[in-house]
Amino acid sequence: MWVFFLLYLLISLNDTSSINISDLNVPPEHMVYLFNSFQSLAESCKADTECKFKNHVDRKACWGYEANCDKKKAYHIRPRCPGDHRGWVRTKDAQYDTFYTQADFGYIKEQIEDLMVMCEASYPHDSSLECSKYLRFCRGRNIVLNFTGLIGRGDNLRYKMDILGPGQIGGYCNFYEERLKKEAEHMSALQSWGPEFIHFVKTQKRPIPDGMCDVVIEKPTYIMKLDATVNMYHHFCDFFNLYASLHVNSTHPSTFSRDNHILIWETFTYDSAFKDAFKAFTINPIWDLKKFRGKVVCFKNAVFPLLPRMIFGLYYNTPLIYGCERSGLFHAFSKHILHSLNVKLQIRKNDKVRVTLLSRGTTYRSIINEQQIVEALLKVKGYYVQRVVYDKSIPFTKQLEITHNSDILIGMHGAGLTHLLFLPDWAAVFEVYNCEDPNCYSDLARLRGLKYVTWENKTKLEAQDEGHGPGGVSHAKFTNYSFDVEEFLRLVEKCAAYVRGRQDFKNYVAASLLKQSHEEL
Repeated sequence: MWVFFLLYLLISLNDTSSINISDLNVPPEHMVYLFNSFQSLAESCKADTECKFKNHVDRKACWGYEANCDKKKAYHIRPRCPGDHRGWVRTKDAQYDTFYTQADFGYIKEQIEDLMVMCEASYPHDSSLECSKYLRFCRGRNIVLNFTGLIGRGDNLRYKMDILGPGQIGGYCNFYEERLKKEAEHMSALQSWGPEFIHFVKTQKRPIPDGMCDVVIEKPTYIMKLDATVNMYHHFCDFFNLYASLHVNSTHPSTFSRDNHILIWETFTYDSAFKDAFKAFTINPIWDLKKFRGKVVCFKNAVFPLLPRMIFGLYYNTPLIYGCERSGLFHAFSKHILHSLNVKLQIRKNDKVRVTLLSRGTTYRSIINEQQIVEALLKVKGYYVQRVVYDKSIPFTKQLEITHNSDILIGMHGAGLTHLLFLPDWAAVFEVYNCEDPNCYSDLARLRGLKYVTWENKTKLEAQDEGHGPGGVSHAKFTNYSFDVEEFLRLVEKCAAYVRGRQDFKNYVAASLLKQSHEEL
């Protein structure tokens, strides 16, 4: 029996005959990693005269989490650890390895190694379930979810831990109940899938063959709990962890296909200014729980991705060792989103450093003398300066295009600085003032591998007032600021000098000017 099942599983995981390479949604430079993971995919490309990725077929490369991955062949963007580790570890190698496990593809490797079988199939049509430690990531086959308990509960279900009750999730398999319950320690709406899977039971019948379902979902389905969708920083915790989960789930190249479903774990109809980012993951409409209210639903393949507010998760609550920077995982995520939304670098007409000042149309954290600063920046001959307000008047993909074609991104502390994820590799970030929250965007910048600068001399800034936070408490985030113009220009030039010194910036400008001259000829 076991020999039969393992043979079936091995064949199904390596069968890529039904996969059209053109349907896989990865940047062209990432195809080499898929070819090395799935040899039959590489052979398919070799045999196809129209395959556009033949130059990647015979190269040796790996993401970094594969069992036989040579570090020298791992993802081409790797961490650097130029700074002191401040007592975390004893050696430089240990410092590097710690950062790699905390924030790079080593984190994916850890999740994969942590996967435990919670419910074991004996035959192909049985159910199965496996989860990583603390039920942070789970995936199941042929499992049943009973949503009849949602009848009469209204449309305001969000961050609820009682969407499912006892016995309303399960499957026909050998259930290791004590093992599952042992991992259900992080019982919080956005920290784990514990609130849902503690209700898992072994069903008396096979859900799909024995007709337990009102609805059977054939396509792979990603079931997601979302953080605050109105805030770019928090919503991109969702998108980043979904991307990371593609890698945790990468037993088959179809994990990078967008022909799947996404089910949001709430009854609110999904909408967000950042909703275009979902186009990087699915070609189908986004579902919410209203779609299945009152129904028993069976999923042939369900993935419960990593969550946005996990303890020691990514990138919210990320504990980062000092002295290291540049995560390949964050770099790959950036390239994946930009590729999916067709955001490209523009050809440069000159070697000016492109400076983008992100202006805030909000009550707090505005730059009072912003106009004076912009006028001063415009006088610097080596800059191309633009002031932007990223609001609903600018489509999100257009915002990404502006960001991706900036060399310096300037902004006050706020969610808009999350755009730094999509800057070019040579760029610098100037968080004008961190408002006494020093790690948030400095950490995000070093995860992305960018130069980070913030205000250095508090005597050269002036707060409008003491700040009026919730409950009348004064806080630096709840007021506006004026800045010394000369000091502001000095810090921008600090960023510009870094950009000009980057070889990849020089190469891109040179290639742009060469292409432009050829076009003019």
